[in-house]
Amino acid sequence: MFKITNYLKEYKKESILAPCFKMLEASFELFVPLVMAAIVDTGIKNADNTYILRMGAILILLGVIGLTCSITAQYFAAKASVEFGKGVRRDLFAHINALSYTELDTAGTSTLITRMTNDINQMQSGVNMFLRLFLRSPFIVFGAMIMAFTVDVKAALVFVVAIPLLSIVVFGIMLYTIPLYQKVQKALDRVLLMTRENLVGSRVIRAFCRQKDEEEDYLEGSDRLMRMQLFVGKISAMMNPVTYIIVNIAIIAIIWIGGLQVNAGNLSQGEVIALVNYMSQILVELVKLANLIILLTKAAACSKRVGEVFAMESSIVEHPTGVDLVPAEDKVVFDHVTFTYEGAKEPALRDISFTAKKGQTIGVIGGTGCGKSTLVNLIPRFYEATEGSVFVDKVNVKSYSFHQLRDRIGIVPQKAVLFNGTIADNLRWGKEDATEEEMNRAIAIAQAADVIASKKDGLEERILQGGKNLSGGQRQRLTIARALVKEPEILILDDSASALDFATDARLRKAIREETKGMTVFIVSQRASTIRQADQIIVLEDGAMAGIGNHEELMKNCSVYREIVHSQDDNAKKEETK
Repeated sequence: MFKITNYLKEYKKESILAPCFKMLEASFELFVPLVMAAIVDTGIKNADNTYILRMGAILILLGVIGLTCSITAQYFAAKASVEFGKGVRRDLFAHINALSYTELDTAGTSTLITRMTNDINQMQSGVNMFLRLFLRSPFIVFGAMIMAFTVDVKAALVFVVAIPLLSIVVFGIMLYTIPLYQKVQKALDRVLLMTRENLVGSRVIRAFCRQKDEEEDYLEGSDRLMRMQLFVGKISAMMNPVTYIIVNIAIIAIIWIGGLQVNAGNLSQGEVIALVNYMSQILVELVKLANLIILLTKAAACSKRVGEVFAMESSIVEHPTGVDLVPAEDKVVFDHVTFTYEGAKEPALRDISFTAKKGQTIGVIGGTGCGKSTLVNLIPRFYEATEGSVFVDKVNVKSYSFHQLRDRIGIVPQKAVLFNGTIADNLRWGKEDATEEEMNRAIAIAQAADVIASKKDGLEERILQGGKNLSGGQRQRLTIARALVKEPEILILDDSASALDFATDARLRKAIREETKGMTVFIVSQRASTIRQADQIIVLEDGAMAGIGNHEELMKNCSVYREIVHSQDDNAKKEETK
């Protein structure tokens, strides 16, 4: 497992005391067969009730001490394992948040969620059981064999044969099942991905009446997971019956050899019972050890998967110190920028060059998949340019620390995401100490005043997870307000008004233009009317810049832009005549 010891360093005491108390419990347990032998050979043989009661009290005392040691060991093991799980989960969450969009796109949301939850839980259970049994079980197995030698050497030779056979069975099955459990986890990823897609896209699935198809696909993936789990379960289940067979054969051998020794007068009946008890102890511990190994096998597979996420390195390296912030007239500059997504054959953007001045509004328009969102995502350095450079205030974005760069940029993504909490809590994501006056100003600019007015508790109205109790337009306006609260130097609106009607969209653009003097605004939109008043309009076609200029210039010089405008105007006229 990857660097597990690093997460247990802070809990060395618990990690040491847990197995030590288990060893102490095992030590007392090894004396039980000897006490039983004494009761049979002395107490019962001589009909000495006092001796039997005295030795019975010793058995009870050994049981109480063993139980106390066991509870103490389980407390320390549970504490160490829970803190271990907490530490891994914390670091994995932080690591995932440090990855760039490229790594997040490659890994996939469902896989990361599985590794954050199920995989770490499996590892936590593995650590718990490991601390409790990794010393106890082998100690009792070999301790019982040694104690058997103190009783009778000939009968103890059965232990010498049985224990290696049991070890071969246990470790052989373990080595075979480890890769199988890794395949099971991958199949689980697939099922979770289908679950997530169906839950997120439930409305689309119902709209196209594809419930039955999706159910069949899900059942196929679920059945495949079940078959894999059954197969690996059957292999793992072989461990118990095989070990039982070996141990029971060994018990038969002990009784047979012990019986011959008793007849010869070399061994007492109590000692034979002690030998059988020792073999029974070995059987119980091997069953525990088998279950431990199955659990550790799962944990090892999960550990490898979690380790793969930790091994991912962000393709974007943060500058350690950043630079001195000096505002410049040229706010954003793209210098022959080309960008290619991981694994893609063709660039998403090709040789993009333009300059956005301070206070300008830049419109970005083009067909679906032409690279509009990709272009604006390069400014806050969510993605790294494959070729060329992006500058903010005449400084390459690579020279900024992430906080320096992104603190100056307000972003409203395509998908309006709000978090569980109040409206005020969500708005303060932009500025933690924002006053009510600052929030109301941002709300007014974002044309969201009616949203607040319609809520009983105003800014303190609770928002459900994902903003489920708001309409699409309301969510978009509140996300715009959230970005405006921080009063950024650069505001990026990535198709963030798609759910708004034309009148509200027009008022929003007018308010942003009049109330955000000095702010450089990037507006990504499919609507030509939304970016018509922009100082510069960038027209993209298949990742390349088809034209740049204001509306009038592009209508004269850019056929792509002219076609977009005419097609949208024609559609608007058709709607009016209906």
